[in-house]
Amino acid sequence: MAFTRPSVAPLPYWVRGDTNAFFGFGVNVLVNVLTLTGLCLAVVNLPEGEVFGTILPALGIALVAGNIYYTYLARRLARRENRSDVTALPYGPSVPHMFIVIFVIMLPIYLRTQDPVRAWEAGLAWAFIIGVIVLIGAFVGPYIRRYAPRAALLGTLAGISITFISMNPAGQMWRLAWVALPVFALLLIGLLTDVKLPFNSPIGLAALLLGTAIGWAGGAMSVPDVTAAARDIAIAVPSFKIDLLLAGLTDMAPLLATAIPLGVYNFTEGMTNVESAATAGDNYNLRSVLLADGAGAVVGAALGSPFPPAVYVGHPGWKAAGGRSGYSMATGVVIAVLCFLGMFGLLGAIFPTAAIVPILLYIGLLIGAQAFQATPRAHAAAVVAALIPNIAAWATGQIDNALAAAGTTAAAVGDEALNGAGVVYDGLLVLGQGAILAGLVLGAVVVFIIDKRFVRAAIFAGSGALLSFVGLIHGERIEWNANGQVALGYLFVAAICGVFALGRPAPREPDPDEDDGSEVREAWTSTEPTSSPR
Repeated sequence: MAFTRPSVAPLPYWVRGDTNAFFGFGVNVLVNVLTLTGLCLAVVNLPEGEVFGTILPALGIALVAGNIYYTYLARRLARRENRSDVTALPYGPSVPHMFIVIFVIMLPIYLRTQDPVRAWEAGLAWAFIIGVIVLIGAFVGPYIRRYAPRAALLGTLAGISITFISMNPAGQMWRLAWVALPVFALLLIGLLTDVKLPFNSPIGLAALLLGTAIGWAGGAMSVPDVTAAARDIAIAVPSFKIDLLLAGLTDMAPLLATAIPLGVYNFTEGMTNVESAATAGDNYNLRSVLLADGAGAVVGAALGSPFPPAVYVGHPGWKAAGGRSGYSMATGVVIAVLCFLGMFGLLGAIFPTAAIVPILLYIGLLIGAQAFQATPRAHAAAVVAALIPNIAAWATGQIDNALAAAGTTAAAVGDEALNGAGVVYDGLLVLGQGAILAGLVLGAVVVFIIDKRFVRAAIFAGSGALLSFVGLIHGERIEWNANGQVALGYLFVAAICGVFALGRPAPREPDPDEDDGSEVREAWTSTEPTSSPR
C-alpha cells in the first residue's frame, strides 16, 4: 500500500495580524533609527552627508537582508511543523550598542582629535569585532542554552527589557503624557484584549495616528521643522567602506576592552531571545540565528555602519499581536527604503516621539510578564535575581549621565560623598558590569539552589568566579585579576554548595523536557487573545 504525504495548506505571506505587528515593530525600529541618527549628528558631529548618505543606507542593507532571512526561517519552521502560527524573530539595530558605540567608543576619540571621521573609523572597527565574536558565539551559545535554566535566561532578558528598553521610553511618555497615555491605552486595549477597532483597523497604525493628531492639535509639533527636514531628502546608494574599516582596525587594541564583553553580551542576548521565542511556541535553531547576527554586524561595518543589528527583544509581543512571517520582511524593506531616501529627518519632524515610544513600554510589559509566567512558580526568586544586575547597570548609567550633565564624574565626586548621600555607586557599578552574563550566572545559581541541585549551583558559581577574574562580569575591563574579590566571593558560594552536595544523594536526572516550563508555556500561548490575528 502506497503512502502519500499529507497535503499542507499554502502558507500565506501576509495575515491580518501582520499588519498590527508591522506597525508596532516598524515604529519600534523607526524610533531606534531616529535615535542613532540624532546621536551621530549631535554628539559626534558627523556630517549630514555621511550620516544620511552612508551610515543609514548601510544599516538599511543589513536590516532588509536580516529581516528577509528571519522571514525565511519562520516560513521554514512553519512548513517543517505544519503550522500557520509561527512568528518571525524581530531584527534591528541593537539599542544598548548604539549608545555604547557613540558615548564609549566614538565620543572620546572625537573629543581628543576633533575629527569625527576618526571616531567613525573606530566605531566601524568596534562593530566588526562585535560581529566576529558573535560568529564565534554561534558555536558556544547552544551549549550554554542547553544547560542554563529557563528562569536565568528569561530573567536576564526581562531585566534588559524593563530597564534599557522600557524605562527611557516611559520617561519620554510622561514628559508629554497627554500625547502618550492615550496611545498607550489604545495599544493595551488592542493588543492585550480581544476588542477590535471599527473595520478591523490595525491597532499600531491607529495608535500612531491618534498620538500624532493629539500632538499637532496641542502644538507639540512645528511646521517649519517639517519644511526644513523635507529639504534634506535625497537618494543614497550604499557602498563598501573597507578603507575606513581597515583604518579603524589598525588601532584595535583599545577597542577590545568593550568589544569582547559586548560581543559576549550580543550572543547571550540572542540566546535568551531565542529561548523567549521557544517559550512562546517557536523553537528556532540558535546557531542559525547567531550566525546571521554576526554576519549582519560584519557586513554592516564593511558598508559603513557602526551599529551592529541583532535579534530584538519582543517576539512574544508580536506573536500576541497576530504577527506571523510577513511583518518582519515588510519592516526590513520599508525601513531600508526610508534609509535610502534619507527620510528620517522628515519623519522625526512629523511624528511626536511621545506617540511612538509607548510601543516599547508595551514590549517591556510582555517580556517581563513572560519571565514569570513561562517558568516554574518556585523559580520566581531566580527570575528576580537575574533582573538585578541589569537594573544596576541601568541605574549607574543614569547616575553617570546626570553627573556628566553637571560637568563632573562619579570619580570626581568620590565614593564617600556618594555613599553619604545614599547612592551606593561603587557597588552598583561592580554589580552591573557585564549585566546580562552576570544575571544569567546569578539566576542559574539561585535556580539550582532552590531545586537542591548543589553540584550544578557550584558549577555556575565557579563559572562566575572565572568570568569575574578575567573581567567579563563585574570588571571594568578585560584583564587578569579584573576583580579578584568578587571572584573569591563566587568561589566561596561554590564551596558552600559543594559541601551541601556531599551531604545529599545525587538527584534523579530529569527527562530533557521535564520541568522546563512546558506546561506554563502552553498556558502562556493559550492565554493569547482568541482573535489575535487581526
